[in-house]
Amino acid sequence: MEQEKIRAVIMRAGTSKGIFLRDEDLPKDKDKRDETILKIFGSPDVRQIDGLGGADPLTSKVAIIGPPSRSDADIDYTFGQVSYVAPTIDYSGNCGNISSGVGPFAIDEGLVKVEEPYTIVRVHNTNTNSILIEQVQVVNGKAKVLGDYKIDGVPGTGAEISIDFSQTAGAKTGKLLPTGNVKDKIQITNLGELEVSIVDAANPMVFVRAVDLGLTGTETPEEIDGNQKILDILEEIRSKTAQTIGMVKDWREAKTKSPAFPMVAFVSPASDYKDFTTGQQIREEDIDFVSRLMFMQIMHKTYAGTGTICTGAAARIDGTVVNEVMKEKHRGKDPILRIGHPAGIITIDVCANHEEGKWNLKKAAISRTARRIMEGYCYIPKER
Repeated sequence: MEQEKIRAVIMRAGTSKGIFLRDEDLPKDKDKRDETILKIFGSPDVRQIDGLGGADPLTSKVAIIGPPSRSDADIDYTFGQVSYVAPTIDYSGNCGNISSGVGPFAIDEGLVKVEEPYTIVRVHNTNTNSILIEQVQVVNGKAKVLGDYKIDGVPGTGAEISIDFSQTAGAKTGKLLPTGNVKDKIQITNLGELEVSIVDAANPMVFVRAVDLGLTGTETPEEIDGNQKILDILEEIRSKTAQTIGMVKDWREAKTKSPAFPMVAFVSPASDYKDFTTGQQIREEDIDFVSRLMFMQIMHKTYAGTGTICTGAAARIDGTVVNEVMKEKHRGKDPILRIGHPAGIITIDVCANHEEGKWNLKKAAISRTARRIMEGYCYIPKER
């Protein structure tokens, strides 16, 4: 046989799509495992024409599922962002959208004990060594697919999956505020000093005001991705943050050594704008603020799940740039926060408080939908 076959499941999870693999089907050696995954995706190749990858950062994601390595978990889950421009896989952070497919995958694969109408799956994310609690609807022993829950960026509706990320504060750095400050200053080439907020919940992120970049904050992916000057500035902000929080030694190496994380977002006050996918109006009164998230050096077409967790946490911490772009009326007791993104609105149930001199994340829950699209075998060429 010139080819070998590997079990694979393609799932749409949240607003992302990924290849779900069983840990037991992959080589134990890390380098050989990565070589296998790159072949499955057809990377590196901008079209990923010779594999299952979708030639887009939101569809070039892998989830590796295995037995739990912690007593407080039901399964282990490792996320990888598969590059299509280089032979690399970034394991430095998690993906919240792909996370929403892990519980349903584990149920459908018979990896966890199933209860109806809801099954709780305790997921150990190995990237951040944190526990996610997923509540999945179950019908006839399988994860429910049909339902009336709608998420912007995905056609139609599906069965709601609730994920609690409250145990992910300090996921990468060990601290909700990695520098200990609600705001820091970063020197940017040809721009000068910028005020930013660095927060670590689910994944580390750095936030900057849109106005400080000369932007409105409601730009479309096409407008940002076609502006090389802004792309360079945002990547420098992200890269220098990576060095600040210890993810790379030299910020100039961040694009190759840690291209996905930390993420960078620019925020602005709530305002009217159009969903770039449908042309429908997003109304100022329906959102608390606007955010645009960069992922793998281009703008995220919707909003990352882990980015939602971190952005929500930042919004609840007094004095961050995210907190400050919200109007006073939006800083009340309502735990539901509404973030305006390029394709609509994403909500998060989030609460943080200040105790004994530090900020603590008390609750951070989002809801997603997920669907198994294909299951079977992926064929990859054997090494000569």
